[in-house]
Amino acid sequence: MKTYIIKCGKLYDGKTDVLQDKMEILVEDNRIKEVDKHVAAPAGAEVIDLSDATVTPGLIDAHVHFSFGDWRTRSHDAIYEAPIYKGMYALYNAKKSMLRGFTTIRHCGCNCDDGYSVVVAKRLLNDGHFVGSRIVQAPHYVSTTRGHGDFSQLIMTNPKLSTYIWENYPGFGSGPDMFREVVRRQVKYGADFIKMFASGGFNSEADGPEDYTFTDEEMQAIIEVSHQMHMKVASHTYSPELAYKQIGMGIDDIEHGALFNDPKLLDLMKQKGVHFVPTFTPYESVIKLDEDNLRKQTPGMQRKLRKYQEWLMDARKVIVNSDIPLGYGTDFVAVHNPYEGGWEYNSMLTSGVDPFRALAAATRVNADILSMPNDIGAIAPGYYADIAAWKRDLLTDPHALLDCYFVMKDGVVYKTEQDI
Repeated sequence: MKTYIIKCGKLYDGKTDVLQDKMEILVEDNRIKEVDKHVAAPAGAEVIDLSDATVTPGLIDAHVHFSFGDWRTRSHDAIYEAPIYKGMYALYNAKKSMLRGFTTIRHCGCNCDDGYSVVVAKRLLNDGHFVGSRIVQAPHYVSTTRGHGDFSQLIMTNPKLSTYIWENYPGFGSGPDMFREVVRRQVKYGADFIKMFASGGFNSEADGPEDYTFTDEEMQAIIEVSHQMHMKVASHTYSPELAYKQIGMGIDDIEHGALFNDPKLLDLMKQKGVHFVPTFTPYESVIKLDEDNLRKQTPGMQRKLRKYQEWLMDARKVIVNSDIPLGYGTDFVAVHNPYEGGWEYNSMLTSGVDPFRALAAATRVNADILSMPNDIGAIAPGYYADIAAWKRDLLTDPHALLDCYFVMKDGVVYKTEQDI
């Protein structure tokens, strides 16, 4: 059993919104044993001196897509690369993410046949064959035919090939019974939760963020059978009207919500305990008028972002000014790669989110979203020894989480990587 004493310059423990000075953490094996001003010093304990850094729990990204590589080739890779290629990227992204201080991630599905790669990656990581972020995952999107997740549309000019891909994808289809079967199959092969595309989106050609892609009967079937199987349902949802409908159906988590300009909706979500992961970064270019980044998007996405610019800006203000707990999720399928999780902190802080609210999002709020509130997201006795440290000022520097100084996962120390 390996034992460490970690000396912290400042400590954000994930439970209280303060920075504590000169704290110590005792780690035994893969768990935290004690946190105090001066912890017991067992014989043979190795001291890690982080007295010049701010120590936090290992961070959690609650919305990633790990079964692809470079965001610029994602659409090509979804069609033309083999499942094993995508599976190897799941392991690659998990390692890169962990080395940046994100010791746990929630994979929100795949858009193509990837051989259930992230399910396999999770098992290999848990068994110790590879190193990387701890994974909680939905294997594939649940999407209607021609819905936001149906990437067979990319080659719809070749109907025979498009149909072949559609037929071999685990999540596409139509009708309540079909989607009940999709959910059961996802759970059978290892899902930790279910992810559905209830609306259209920005990064797709055939639909928009106000479009509904399921019938009420289809959505209700997905939620009902998921709950029967003790699965939460996370929904890709943009419009307030659709969110109200889903809350009435018992939805657990709403992702994105970039058009949520209705304060009463956010109040209702808080009252009902519906989690909210707003994924700020994908809309940054148009909200903050960053033409250089906007031009990196596909022409269709640029067009839709410009069309909804005022609505996106109004909704961002409503979300920031609300008191609903925010989850921390990146959804990096454009502009950034999947493992570059620190950019969301930049987006949150420069949008006016209080730094402690953003840190809570990436720790205790996300731990609850992932149904792991007693294992991750805090530095406290009994929690996993997932610990990160940062040299930059977390309360004033929006780039702080792009510059990881130290990372430990499951009691093992790794050499970090930075994005800036």
